[in-house]
Amino acid sequence: MPLPDLTAAVRVPIRLGGRFSRNAPETPMATMNDIAEKALLPAGMCDVLPPEAATEAGAVDGLITSFAGHGYERVKPPLIEFEESLLAGDAAAMAPHTFRLMDPISQRMMGVRADMTLQVARIATTRLRRRPRPLRLGYAGQVLRVRGSQRRPERQFTQVGAELIGAAAPGADIEVILMAVDALGALGIGGLSVDIGLPTLVPAVCTGLDLDQAVIARLRAALDRKDAAAVAGLADQLGAAGERTLSAMLAAVGPADETLAALDRLDLSPEAARERAVLTTVVKGVRRGAPDLTLTIDAVENRGFEYHTGVTFTFFARGVRGDLGRGGRYVVDLDKDEKQPATGLTLFMDTVLRALPAPTPTRRIFVPAGTPASASRQLRREGWITVADLDGDTDAAAEAVHMECTHILLDGEPKPLGG
Repeated sequence: MPLPDLTAAVRVPIRLGGRFSRNAPETPMATMNDIAEKALLPAGMCDVLPPEAATEAGAVDGLITSFAGHGYERVKPPLIEFEESLLAGDAAAMAPHTFRLMDPISQRMMGVRADMTLQVARIATTRLRRRPRPLRLGYAGQVLRVRGSQRRPERQFTQVGAELIGAAAPGADIEVILMAVDALGALGIGGLSVDIGLPTLVPAVCTGLDLDQAVIARLRAALDRKDAAAVAGLADQLGAAGERTLSAMLAAVGPADETLAALDRLDLSPEAARERAVLTTVVKGVRRGAPDLTLTIDAVENRGFEYHTGVTFTFFARGVRGDLGRGGRYVVDLDKDEKQPATGLTLFMDTVLRALPAPTPTRRIFVPAGTPASASRQLRREGWITVADLDGDTDAAAEAVHMECTHILLDGEPKPLGG
């Protein structure tokens, strides 16, 4: 049997503008391959199409508006900065995730931002250095990373966040957590929960145990894996009291009230007890502000919070894969002699979009040729999306269906299609 001629022209429906074309041309297979090649994107990249692009934009605006209601003023850092400023200080941890390129003008190396948090901290310590503290800033924008992670394979995504700089009291952490809960709730996201951590508690407990770096690394890995047997196996290095305390902390991970009660029973050093007191204050403050919010505590988790210096938090929604966002306490370096406490929040819009309720169907009306512009403006003021007939020679009803409208304007009145 002879092989088919794959170079022959074939009639293939072409997908245009989110739908298949009615009048697909006869397209050679080579052309179809060209189209497929042009649509191919690098791993971790994607086109956001209608209606998701509009949904994301509306959600971003809603979050920023919610932050503004709490006094957070929006800033807009550049997409690219000089490498030495973008990756200075704690931002050096983002170096493996950062795309680099040469500036053809200055001949200096630049980096594409992989995270916006520390960019905002830079703005606070330079351009806004003399603004009154605490300083409240909000932001939204795209970030790009060299590679995705197992938890977030996307390499380009939208971040929305807020930074509260210059406030040391636990009230700052409480404000940011409750503000995020309010903002996400205003988008219609239900089933919210917050996991609160304290990555500084384990180091405080280990102070005075005289542990070498190898033992600390093994302990940190065991705690991050939630491996109780591995922690118990370090009893000789930790000492009996240290092993009991750390094992009890690992076992206490879970619902906030139960975890706080378990942590309260531990005989901690003064430094560790102070960390525990801060955690208790934050949890109780969040509970007062959002009594129905599900709260959990993981006081031994450290992954992803390596540069944080106090309470951390991660947001989840029931039935939604991945975390909606995270944040926590850190330090902003004004210069080598001056530092300021800060609490930051970053929301990941790819996950936020998955948590949003189904959008309300839009009212999309087809406006025949010759309709006065004033009539179309009035329809838009009333909440309609107007789609104008640009030809005038087509069957208006058929064209309205083709353009995916729900209504058509007839005799000056909206009429449902098919009605």
